[in-house]
Amino acid sequence: MASSIRIANAPCSWGVLEFDLEGQAAGYAQVLDEIAATGYAGTELGDWGFMPTEPAALRQEIHARGLTLLGAFVPVMLKDPQAHAAGIEAALRTARLLAGAEGSTPLIVLADENGKIAPRTQKAGRIQPADGLSEAEWQVFAEGAEKVAGAVKAETGLRTVFHHHCAGYVETPEEIETLLRLTNPALLGLCLDAGHYAFGGGDQAPLALKAAAVECLRRHSARVWHVHFKDCQPEVAARSRQEGWDYFTSVRQGVFCELGQGVVDFAALKAELEAGGYQGWIVVEQDVLPGMGRPQESARRNRQYLHSLCL
Repeated sequence: MASSIRIANAPCSWGVLEFDLEGQAAGYAQVLDEIAATGYAGTELGDWGFMPTEPAALRQEIHARGLTLLGAFVPVMLKDPQAHAAGIEAALRTARLLAGAEGSTPLIVLADENGKIAPRTQKAGRIQPADGLSEAEWQVFAEGAEKVAGAVKAETGLRTVFHHHCAGYVETPEEIETLLRLTNPALLGLCLDAGHYAFGGGDQAPLALKAAAVECLRRHSARVWHVHFKDCQPEVAARSRQEGWDYFTSVRQGVFCELGQGVVDFAALKAELEAGGYQGWIVVEQDVLPGMGRPQESARRNRQYLHSLCL
């Protein structure tokens, strides 16, 4: 029986990332056309300015293709208290656009300034406890996340989820647990990203990595308000650790592969989401950078794979 969970894709699958990388990604019209053509029902916003920043124009572009706008990624340097005010304003600007275009359902997908923290970017996929935040820094980080989520909710009514992400300060399972423990569960949810969870798990046995995201979902199902289906290629991840690649090299080498080609157990994730009564969306992400392949064809194969799981 087909699942009631709806499936979306995101601009990052077409190389539209929050990082300044080489190559020219597709424009928003092509990306939206190809998301719809490959069988997806929704999308996220992408970088600010990638799609129209006027609500009516954005709504027209999204709805003309039969898509739903789900949310938007907002990076903030949460470790730095001096960055919190600007982060709140960036989140509010994005939340106003989302609410004006789609109403009360989109989410702010809050994240660290991933990729701009040199030590964490260099060691992504092999982080040790000594690489993490101090107790005082954790308090600042958590307070900043709550400030962003509180401001967004107060002004627009939209909810905020935190996206754990390699090359930021919330990468490992232990760091995710710490952030959840320090933040208000009524205010801040979790965007569970299966690929980042697997890569951020470090040098674990393949079977442990296979079950990792499912175990996180079981522990924190009430906090998981948004889900990214992203796969992690274990041989590439192992080579990244062995050769000391930074995060960007790992991405360019295909650490986030097509669904079903890596270590993530998507069938088990689907079963756990359904058992827990998950009412949100699944967003497919692959990070197909310019020159790495044909994003539309990867998106089509990813959708076919999910169809094989009755999604």
